[in-house]
Order: sequence, then C-alpha cells, then structure tokens
Amino acid sequence: MNPSFQIPAADARGGVPAPALGMLEVASIAAGYAAADRVVKEAPVRLLLCRPASPGKFLVLFGGEVSDVTSSLRAGTEGLPEPPLDTLLLPNADPSLCDALVRVRREVALRSAGVVETATVATMLVAADVAVKTAEVDLLSARAAMGLGGKSYFVVTGEVAQVRAAVTAAAGFARERGRLVGEVVIPQPHGDLDAFLR
Repeated sequence: MNPSFQIPAADARGGVPAPALGMLEVASIAAGYAAADRVVKEAPVRLLLCRPASPGKFLVLFGGEVSDVTSSLRAGTEGLPEPPLDTLLLPNADPSLCDALVRVRREVALRSAGVVETATVATMLVAADVAVKTAEVDLLSARAAMGLGGKSYFVVTGEVAQVRAAVTAAAGFARERGRLVGEVVIPQPHGDLDAFLR
C-alpha cells in the first residue's frame, strides 16, 4: 500500500509561499540511503531528515522549491527495488514545520497544549501543517517515528479555543485517512510538562 499525499499550495493565512517538503518512507535502510543520494543529486534540495526509523524503516525528508522537490521525489522513488511505504509532496509547508522537525527550539509560552498522534510520518507532517494553517497556534515539536514504533506526533500551543480548532482540523485529516492514533487538548498544562512537550 502506498498512500501518497499531495496538498494544494494555498495558504489560508495569505503569507509568502513556503518551501515545499518531500518525503520518502521506505522498507529498506540500504535502499533508503541510495534514495537519499538520488534525491540530492537530482536537484538543489536540502536534506532535513535522512535516517532509520522504527520499526526498521528509513525516512528521507527534504525541502526546496516545488519543482525541485517534485523532481527529486520522482528520482528517489524511481530507483527503489520496491514501491515506497509512503510518500509526501507538500508544496507550501509552513516554516515552523521544518523547525520542529529539526528540533529548533521556539521560545513561545506554553498556554494550552494540543497533541495529535498518527500512524505514519506523512500523515503527521500534513496534519501538523493543517493545524498551523487552521488556527493561530505555534508548533512546539514534531516527532517522526524514531523510538515510537513507527508512529509520529506533534504538539501545538496557543489559546485554548485556537488549539481546539487546530487539533480538530488535524485529527479530522488523519481520521479521514485511517491514520489517527490519538488526540488531546490540555487547557493549562502543568509547568513540569513544558520541557517534555518541546
């Protein structure tokens, strides 16, 4: 099964278009490294993640201009010995998504927290993008399958009503695809949770 996502490039906030994200999730670690090499040789894209992930899969996540990401995604996929487990083309990724993935710490206050947990990395990435484009929330973190049994999750913060709206939209997206594992909104998280949610 190869559920691929391609999301329209429109940004509800009307901002400047962000770089595109592309992702390959493959069953073989060796094939994953070879795919990553093809991806970066095909076009001037930047590797954001290139590593094994639970349970024994390999993730190649990269960003750049839409045309470059599209051609790199094609090149990475074409040389695989078997079809990828999942792929993603997100033409207008919110910039905070890239920061969260590479763990750039954002100095924002933890007001309320929303967590959405998904069964695949691609679903989490798109759901997080949906969340930050639906409501006025900040993306605190996004974790992609490492040590999570293949699952992924993200955390947003903001005013309670905004967090609820973001979580509802993101969880709805994941639920429609049969990939939602869990969702929660915590109105006033205890201060001790702060460091663990980022």
